[in-house]
Amino acid sequence: MVGTTLEEIQLEIRNAIQMDYIEPADIPAIELYMDQVTTFMDKHLSNNKRVSDDKILTKTMINNYTKNHLLPPPEKKKYSKDHIILLIYTYYLKNFLSIGDIQKLLHPMIETYFNAPEKDSVNLTSIYNTIVDLAHDQYQLDKSGIFESYDIVCNKLKEQHPDTPMDENMKYLQDFTFVALLSYDIYLKKQLVERIIDEIAPPQEESNSKEDKKESKKDSKKKA
Repeated sequence: MVGTTLEEIQLEIRNAIQMDYIEPADIPAIELYMDQVTTFMDKHLSNNKRVSDDKILTKTMINNYTKNHLLPPPEKKKYSKDHIILLIYTYYLKNFLSIGDIQKLLHPMIETYFNAPEKDSVNLTSIYNTIVDLAHDQYQLDKSGIFESYDIVCNKLKEQHPDTPMDENMKYLQDFTFVALLSYDIYLKKQLVERIIDEIAPPQEESNSKEDKKESKKDSKKKA
């Protein structure tokens, strides 16, 4: 971190972890064509880009998501509000999950709630509303946790190297230790997410399916 005072460093961290939300009221109730979908996503999530050239969503991505069953096919080339919600989930999940894991996670959602009537107490819109409400609160908790982690790193290094000046080498060591601590936290949470996904769709089912296909191929060769 390039800041020199605690206040400057906290400001730098705060600016680095700004997060754009697509509020439920901002999602169009009308159906959109693909170009309109990509424009909508880019407009509302542009602040999440690491560099300006990054793509939030492209036509190729949408087609791949449909092909991999993360997204139901559009109706007459138009995408509904439910499509947009699924694309938002996929945008965040793809940063740390495989396409296969996202498909397993979203499959029950699509099967049960996609195109559910608005009058239903549970539908994709109501689920999204709940998640966004909770996400705002979680964001505040996460920010506090990140500041706390940074304080822990700084205090630990000062304790271990009390006579070492804060030169470029020490700044690097401080940043590296901070990154390592954050990465460990991410790794633990990723393990938990994967464990939950495996409970939704156990890997053993996939394994059995592959074995069944192999046995089927063997039987076909024998008959031939």
